[in-house]
Amino acid sequence: MRFELTEEQQAFQDVARNFAMAELAPHAAEWDRDAFFPVDKLRKAAELGFAGIYVREDVGGSALSRIDAALIFEALSEGCTSTAAFLSIHNMASWMIDRYGTEEQRQKWLPKLTRMELIASYCLTEPSSGSDAASLKTKAVKDGDHYVLNGSKAFISGAGTSDIYVCMVRTGEAGAKGVSCLVIEKGTPGLSFGAPERKMGWNSQPTAQVIFEDARVPVENLIGAEGEGFKIAMSGLDGGRINIGACSLGTAEAALKHAKAYLGEREQFGRKLADFQALQFKLADMATELEAARLMIYNAATKVDAKAPDATMKAAMAKRFATDAGFRVINEALQIHGGYGYLKDFPLERHLRDARVHQILEGTNEIMRMIIARELLKE
Repeated sequence: MRFELTEEQQAFQDVARNFAMAELAPHAAEWDRDAFFPVDKLRKAAELGFAGIYVREDVGGSALSRIDAALIFEALSEGCTSTAAFLSIHNMASWMIDRYGTEEQRQKWLPKLTRMELIASYCLTEPSSGSDAASLKTKAVKDGDHYVLNGSKAFISGAGTSDIYVCMVRTGEAGAKGVSCLVIEKGTPGLSFGAPERKMGWNSQPTAQVIFEDARVPVENLIGAEGEGFKIAMSGLDGGRINIGACSLGTAEAALKHAKAYLGEREQFGRKLADFQALQFKLADMATELEAARLMIYNAATKVDAKAPDATMKAAMAKRFATDAGFRVINEALQIHGGYGYLKDFPLERHLRDARVHQILEGTNEIMRMIIARELLKE
């Protein structure tokens, strides 16, 4: 087992970190304050290959591994968590088309998605089906060469702005076996969007409901076969959980760096804060938790790449641990800053707000525990 990055992986991470520091970090506070969606920066990221990280090369993808993706998202999140996380969602939606779509579908959408000429959103959650995703109610009824869709999706990143919506809909019986995957294009008659949600964090990306009212979608937009949607959704989430864990790592790493610098600058009781052993121990624990989380993310990424039988469990473990640990590290960094950490003049409170949702989305951390326990108790 390798624990050192290859020269190529180090290069990917360096490029991503340099981009994050130059293009994202200087503007992150402003985007957060103004709820501004930096599409121009996303397209610049696409020029570096970050919009189709594990999409095949024939359609403009980078064809990298899940570990490579984790390294990239960790580095990008040091600059702006919210923007990096949206890029992860776009990558997941694009990968679903690449992995399960027909050759015609791949050639139709992916060349533009990998350049971010088209922006993609992923639609699974509904107002009445969050953790219980298999109970989704958005219905797609076949009518000739179209499906007629009715229902709504909730908490959709990019809603109203994105051009492509990879949606899980019900085409058959109740439960997971009746779920199918459709691509819905912006401008489809009957497709509309709710008001922008007012959120705690992730403010550099728009979030709203996606609403279908007799929306007619061509049958040719079906990804995979009818009834395969839930399988597609779950396979996408294995990678999505690793990515969001990596985003927590990057945000926490940024917070740790701020805390370390502050300890070396701030003086109280005639001594630098870095000279107090209690704070030294706190910093040591923060760094240790972060390193443990990083190793779990890398291990899970290896499992997903290898299609290992325990990949789903390892991804759930890594997501649960990394997002919880990341939030704790950020919270401790804020505490080290005292009252200054609570001010918007410092980035700690934004890091805290942005990272909090990572414990909820891509499956709540309670659902991660359910997945882990289910696998452990299998006979």
